Amino acid sequence: MISGKQNILITNDDGIDAPGIRALYKALLKCDYRIFVVAPASEMSAVGHAITLSDPLRVKEVNLDKKIKAYRVNGTPADCVKIAYWALLDIKPDLIISGINTGSNTGINMLYSGTVSAATEGSILGIPSFAISLATYSDPDFSFAADFSCRIAEIILKNRMPESVFLNINVPNLPKEKIKGVKVTRQGRAIFVEKYEKRYDPRGNTYYWLSGQKIDKENETDIDEGAVQNGYVSVTPVHFDLTHHNSIDMLEKWNIKI
Repeated sequence: MISGKQNILITNDDGIDAPGIRALYKALLKCDYRIFVVAPASEMSAVGHAITLSDPLRVKEVNLDKKIKAYRVNGTPADCVKIAYWALLDIKPDLIISGINTGSNTGINMLYSGTVSAATEGSILGIPSFAISLATYSDPDFSFAADFSCRIAEIILKNRMPESVFLNINVPNLPKEKIKGVKVTRQGRAIFVEKYEKRYDPRGNTYYWLSGQKIDKENETDIDEGAVQNGYVSVTPVHFDLTHHNSIDMLEKWNIKI
C-alpha cells in the first residue's frame, strides 16, 4: 500500500472502454488517489444487481495507465465489485465510485441501473460508495462530472457515510458555468412508457426491440429528475433496506395466520 494515499475502486456499467470511466480515473489521478479499475468487459446497462452464478468469471489485467491497476471482467457491475473485494485487490478500498454513466439514473431507473447497483454492492460490503451519471446520451461532456467526483470523494472520505447508505448523483450535461448548484434530493417516480417494436430478421423470424419514452412530470428541484432538468446536480442518499417500515404495524393488525 502506498503511504498517505487513499484507495479508490472504480467500476461502471458502460464497460471498461467507455469514455466516462476514462474521464473519471484521469480526474481522480490528478487528485492523488491510488486508483483501481475493475469494470465489465462490455456494456452492462440495465442489468440491475445481477450477479453471475452459472458461468465462470474471466478476468484479464489491462493497461489503462501506468499508475493504475485495472482488470476487465466478463460480468456485471455487481460482479466487478464483489470479485475486486474478495479476489483481486490486496487492500480494502476506502471508497467505491461507479460511473461516469451515460444517461441519468433517476426515479425508477435506479432499480434497473447497473451503475447504481455497483454502488449498492459497495455499501453492502461496508465501503463508502457513490454512483455518478451524466444526464445525456448525445454529445456528453464528462469534464465537470469528473471534477465533481473528486470533490465528492474528498467530502465522503473526510466525513464518512452512515452505515448502509450510498449516494446516487446525477449531473446535467452542461458546462460548469451553467450549472446552478447542488440539490440534495429524494428519489422520484419518473418512469418510462415502454413499447416492444416487432421486427423480422432476414430469415423471417420475429424478434422484439424494447423502446420507450420517459414520462417527466416531476419538475420540483427536491426530486432527482426535477433537479437535473432545472440545471442542478442531484445528490440522493440511498440505502438498500427495502422494508416499508410504516406498513409493519398495519400488517400486524391484519392478524395474518397459517
